Amino acid sequence: MASFMQRLKKGLSRSRQGLARMLPGGQISEFSEQEWQEIEDALVMADCGVELASRLVASARKAKGGAVEALCLSMRSLLPEETPVAWPGHGPFVLLVVGVNGTGKTTTIGKLATLYAQQGRRVLVGAADTFRAAAIDQLAVWVERAGADLVRQHSGADPAAVAYDTVQRGLARGYDVVIIDTAGRVQTDKGLMDELAKVRRVVAKAHEGAPHEVWQVVDGGTGQNAIVQVQKFREVAGTTGLIVTKLDGTAKGGIVLQLVDRFGLPVRYIGVGETLEDLMPFDADAFVESLLPDPVTTE
Repeated sequence: MASFMQRLKKGLSRSRQGLARMLPGGQISEFSEQEWQEIEDALVMADCGVELASRLVASARKAKGGAVEALCLSMRSLLPEETPVAWPGHGPFVLLVVGVNGTGKTTTIGKLATLYAQQGRRVLVGAADTFRAAAIDQLAVWVERAGADLVRQHSGADPAAVAYDTVQRGLARGYDVVIIDTAGRVQTDKGLMDELAKVRRVVAKAHEGAPHEVWQVVDGGTGQNAIVQVQKFREVAGTTGLIVTKLDGTAKGGIVLQLVDRFGLPVRYIGVGETLEDLMPFDADAFVESLLPDPVTTE
């Protein structure tokens, strides 16, 4: 079985290869203005964003050594130390998962249920994406595979009612983790976003302090759309953390840096493939090391 770092490097290979093609070798002290511009362009193309790319280069220029080492330091300084998940003192940990359709949200919830179950926790999942029967069926397969339990109602049922019932059952039957899947939203649809806000309010009424976390699933390949989505969902749902998926299918892994820089939200997991093992807890050091090409050694 491949190690954590091997899987992560494989998953981020397209982003790393894209940066490797544009990063010059040699020592920073030898770089021309043109080469510095090429480094900045490489970061922009990796979806770090124009403003952040400029700041990363400005920070790297003050360092010594090679470009990769300097960028590694500047990127790592951007990422905060890991913050613990807010587990409650009593009752189940209630996690609300939000995001637009197509981000891999349903699959990610299934993988989270599996991970928690493997830790020996009793997991209950609420299928509050009641508008898509196929999504509920897909979730049911994952939940059964995880050895977890599912609360579901008829197609078109009130999502807030499903969420409320799920939390109530989690409390009554002593579950350790309650995960609520919400309908995939288009952030520009006010009606749907208002309904999401209602789901959050109802969950709070069902269990004091809930939801303890609100994690948004973001497709790493959607570029600036991801920025817009996080901004809107944070306003409506109170997003507390991010899960960035599909990083294996894009050369734009820098979006993770841009999201953290823009919103200051912790990245809880990243997805770099289809299997359970490819949903990986976010490790800032490992991420930066895997995103950048190996340093060029000189004799």
